[in-house]
This record gives sequence, structure tokens and C-alpha cells, in this order.
Amino acid sequence: MRFNIGIDVGGTFTDFLVTSDQDDPKIFKVLSTPKDPSIGLINGLTDIAEFYQLSLKELSASIDTIVHGTTVTTNATLTLQGAKTGLLTTNGVKDALEMRRGIREEQYNNRFTNVPPLVPRYLRKGVRGRLNYCGDEIEALNVEDIKQQIEFFKTEGVEALAICFMNSFANQTHEDQAAELVKEQFPEAYLTVSSELLPSIRFYDRISSTVLNSYVGPKLKSYLDQLTQRLKDIEFEGVLLIMQSNGGVMSPETALSSPALTLLSGPAAAPKAGLQYVRAHDKNDCITVDMGGTSFDAALVKDGLAVVNNQGEINRYRISLPMLDIVTIGSGGGSIGWIDEGGLLRMGPQSAGADPGPACYNKGGTHPACTDADLVLGYLDPEFFAGGKIALNKEASIKAIEEHVAKPLGMSVREAAVGMYRIINNDMAQGVREISIKRGRDPREFPMVVAGGAGPIHACMICNELDVPMFIVPRESSIFCAAGMLMSDLEHDFVHSFVSPMEEVDWQQLLTLVESMQAEGDKLLTTERIDQENRRYILNLDCRYLKQFHEVSFPVDVDIIKQKDTAKLAAIFHQQHLDMYGYSLEEEGSLIELINVRMKCVGITAKPSYKEEAKAPADPSFALKSNREAYVPEAGEFQVIPVYDGDKTLHGNEIDGPAIIEQVNTTIFLSANYKCECDKHGSFVITVKEAGE
Repeated sequence: MRFNIGIDVGGTFTDFLVTSDQDDPKIFKVLSTPKDPSIGLINGLTDIAEFYQLSLKELSASIDTIVHGTTVTTNATLTLQGAKTGLLTTNGVKDALEMRRGIREEQYNNRFTNVPPLVPRYLRKGVRGRLNYCGDEIEALNVEDIKQQIEFFKTEGVEALAICFMNSFANQTHEDQAAELVKEQFPEAYLTVSSELLPSIRFYDRISSTVLNSYVGPKLKSYLDQLTQRLKDIEFEGVLLIMQSNGGVMSPETALSSPALTLLSGPAAAPKAGLQYVRAHDKNDCITVDMGGTSFDAALVKDGLAVVNNQGEINRYRISLPMLDIVTIGSGGGSIGWIDEGGLLRMGPQSAGADPGPACYNKGGTHPACTDADLVLGYLDPEFFAGGKIALNKEASIKAIEEHVAKPLGMSVREAAVGMYRIINNDMAQGVREISIKRGRDPREFPMVVAGGAGPIHACMICNELDVPMFIVPRESSIFCAAGMLMSDLEHDFVHSFVSPMEEVDWQQLLTLVESMQAEGDKLLTTERIDQENRRYILNLDCRYLKQFHEVSFPVDVDIIKQKDTAKLAAIFHQQHLDMYGYSLEEEGSLIELINVRMKCVGITAKPSYKEEAKAPADPSFALKSNREAYVPEAGEFQVIPVYDGDKTLHGNEIDGPAIIEQVNTTIFLSANYKCECDKHGSFVITVKEAGE
């Protein structure tokens, strides 16, 4: 038996999806180990080996591929626990990192403070040497300056260095010279060179991305070293791939050279998975939501493609590398309920995490979390959480809610739990609005794919708040991102500035650049053992109207460049601008300017297959486990409602709410206004009762 395993390390649980050549996919979950996430990963592999009655080394020898998502770089950035980093830049502009773009994020807030730069001022060093915007040398690089600053960085205990010179996107010679000196005299420092990471215009975007890459580099290297050593200890000889922020996967070597590509490593797998589940229902659009233990992630897929940002932020730090447009808020099963200074009940973003966890975990946690409220409201069975592996202490939940929420607000424990439930549902609905309405999309037009161990308990109320008539809970909901990792392809993104008015483009020079970027991608895909017939190339151009501030990125067939078809290229841009901003300047004859060339090189990987389930008896009573008292929001009261076994084959059945469907790894709460059908792949399709087809 041969295995492929997707692994997603979350704040509370580490999730595994195991596919094999002889069996249906299997789900496994273990508690995360925040101090060293690789320990939790090995614990999960141990559980998998026991399930298949193999030793850990026997299992390891049978694994072809592990696809792994990690939050190491994300957490380092959010908690400002990255490496001590130094910056070498052009003399006179070292404060660009702190000045940013000179725009205050909250322009009417006079007390608003800037985010502290990742490199303090005394570690930002300017060196003499200058290139103009065309890449022509105005002043030679001063080698002595660089040598002097390297010695300073050594004495200061710097762990990582970033090199970013003005206009190096047009000529990387100066950066190459500086990098060679650093490698010779300070080889132990982690090094990022901007012309290798992001050879494009906009100095602040480039310097911020370069610094961020160096800041998280040593953390990721340390983790991957630990992980690869642990895998080596159990004699793993398969392929290890790392999930990246653009929704593709990459080798550990690529991850180590560009660790900033992993800043959304875990959540980026969700849109890939969501698309597979809605395609089973002949749809090509969806909104994916994933409620885990610590956070809630929302993403949008339109016309079969997840929305990608070429410019984004993480913890207010600019990152200009391709990453999926994902909204993350601090709402999860571990989100803590608390009373703010105004006496209002709030949920999160503080989380109880995995250790000690919510009060009901009985591991020393004393603050009430979302999971505690779900338990008090009857949605969770204290004897069947995680299939009975984790016994929940309901009395501890009651005590925590009473002490921290109910008494301060002068209400009963049940009323306090209802309040916690409503508030976190509203918070998550707002997260969905951020990814849809604020991007010009109507969430009612998108089926929602709901994931996470806690997500299906809250999904009906989120959809009710947004008037979304349909959502899908995959059978693999609780390990959604781990499943998405096995559905992802190898992807490598390249960008290079090519500034030219469209009417004056040097077509041969542009074609040469495109071909060189494709060749660079081919080189990586060859090392990753991807056959030529499984390679795909996606070319995008960034264009704007002349003197416009923002550009529009759109896909282009390389034949248009070969044919030097200016008119067709302009027509595509005008239409894309119209779709994005609601207007175009085609009739006015406004000039168009080409800014950047982007190439995505894709290596198609094998995907897990799912068998179709046989139809179950029409009457779902065969799956009835019990009846339990639970809160029904539409009635505003507790009612005794049926509880069904969701791990049984329910294909073809219809279950009316209010009801609870329990699986080993997740629970679905059907409120009174919704009904559920199980499709041929075992996913639960939930619709508003009066919505009809």
C-alpha cells in the first residue's frame, strides 16, 4: 500500500488527510505542539501507523508524498518574533522602510501610530553607489562601505540581512556585488537580495518584501531543519512539498530561498479544495470559510480561479509577492469571550489555543471560549468530541462562562452562551463581507464551502446573516486545508518590470523576457520531477492608463506578443479595467502603459480520487443516534432535537432542521430554517427550506 499525506499545522490541531492506492481517504487529527510543530506532525504519523497496523518506519517507507502547510512564518510576523535583521540599501534612503509610502493608514486619526519597522534604524545602513531608473550607473558601488557595515552587523549579532538598492530591478549588478561580499565575509547570515526575490518597480514594496523575507527566513529554516531531521529519523525517503501563499506547492529548497512565500501557507489550500467540492455540483464559483481553533479564514473563487493579490499586507507589513486574497480574523473554536471597557461582550481575537485550550478541555484553561459556549448550547456531545478521544468537562465550561461573562453582564449562563454564539457568528459574517461585498461580489451568488472542526456548527447562522441560500460541508471538512494540499499543483511565480507605453513596446525584447521567465520555471519544475506534458504556463501583464496610480493584471496568450497585436492587447486591458472598476477610457483614447510581466509556471500533480457512495435507505432514521436538548436560534429557546450519525452513508437522504449531524471530527448544526441532503461523494449540501432548486 502506497500513501500520500496532506498535513496542515493549525493553532489548536494538526490535521492529516491520508490517501492510498487501496483505500478511501482517511482523516486524522492530533493536538498541535506550538513550541515545536514538528513534534505534533510526528505524533500524527504515529497515529496513522497504528491505524494501519504498521510501525512508524514501515509507514514512512510507504509514503510517496507529504504536502505540508506551516504557520511558522505567519506566527513569526504576527508576534514579531522573527530574526534580528539588518538592511543594506542605497545611501540616503534607509528610512524608506519606516516612511513607507507616506500615507497614514487612518488619515483622520491623529493618534494613529505607524507599525514598528522590522529593522530598527540603527541596523539600516546606507552604502554609496547609484543607478538611474534605466539601470545606468551614476555612481560606482563603494565596496568599502559594504565591508564596514558587514563588520558592524557581526558585532550586533544580526542573524539575517536584506539587500535592496534603488533601481536594482533595472540592473542587479550592484546587488550582486554586495551579495558576493556578504556570502564571503558573513556566510552564516540568512541573505535576501531584492533583485532575486522581486525585480519590480516601487521601492517601498520591494524593500518591505525583501526585509520580510529575511526576517522570517531563519525561523523557517530552523523549523524545516527540525522537520527534515525527524522525517530522516523515521527513514522517510518520499517527496516533501511545502504549501505556498499563491495556492501552489513548492520544494523545501524553494521555500528556504523565499520563505515569505509561505506567509499564508495553511489557508491557501482552502480555495483549491473548495473548488473541487462545488464542481461536483456543476459550479465553478464559491466562497470558502474555514473556522479552526484560532482563526477564521475566508476566500473567494470566481470562474474556477482563486482571487490572487500581487500586493498585500500581513500584520500591516507590505508584501508584494503573489498570494491568495484571504481574509483572516481571530474567530475560532478557541476564541475567548470577554467584556470590554464599555461593558460589551466580545469574542477573540485572543485564543485559548491548544494548551491549555478552552475550559472544557480540562487542561487548566479558565477563560470561556467559543467551544465552551457550543458545549453549553448542546451542539457538542461531551462524550463524543473527536470521536471520544477528548472528554469535555461541561461543568468547567459553565463555571468559566458564569465567572467571566454571565455574572458581569447580570444574566444566566445559557443567556451568556447564546450571546457568545451570536457575536462570533456576526464576526465571521463580517469576515465574509470583507472578501465578497468589499471586492464587488454578492455573497448570495456564491455557494459557500464550510470547513474546520467548528465551522459547520456556526454555518447556518453565518449564511442566515448573509442571505446565502446554499452551503456545502465536505466530509473532509475538519481537515479541509490538508485535503486542499493534496489537490494543489506545483506553482512558481516570476515577475519582472518592463515599463513601456504600449504603442512603443519592443516586442522582441518582451518576448525574450517571457521566454527567459518560462525557462527559469522549467528549471525548477525539472528539479521537482514534473514531466513536460504536465507543465502549464500562465502569462499575465500589469498595465495601467498613463499616469494612473494602480495597474491592472490580466492574463494574455503569448501568441498575442508573437503577433505584436497592440490592438488586441489594448482591448483586453480596457475590458479588464471595466470589469474591475466599472469604467474604461477606451473611447477617450487614453494611452496605456505596460508595467510588469508575470509568469506562473505550473506542474500538474496527481489528485486524490473519491469513490461514489451507494444510496442509503430513504428514511434517515437508521442513522439516528439520540435526541439532545440544544438551542434553536429561530425559536429563541432550547428544544429537544434529533442527533444523526454523519459517519454513516447518508447519500440520498434528506434531513430537516433543527437537527445535529455528528461526525468523529466535526459536528453540523442544522437550524430550523435549513435542510440537508448528502451527495454521492459524502458531502452535506445544506439549503434554505423555502429556497427550492
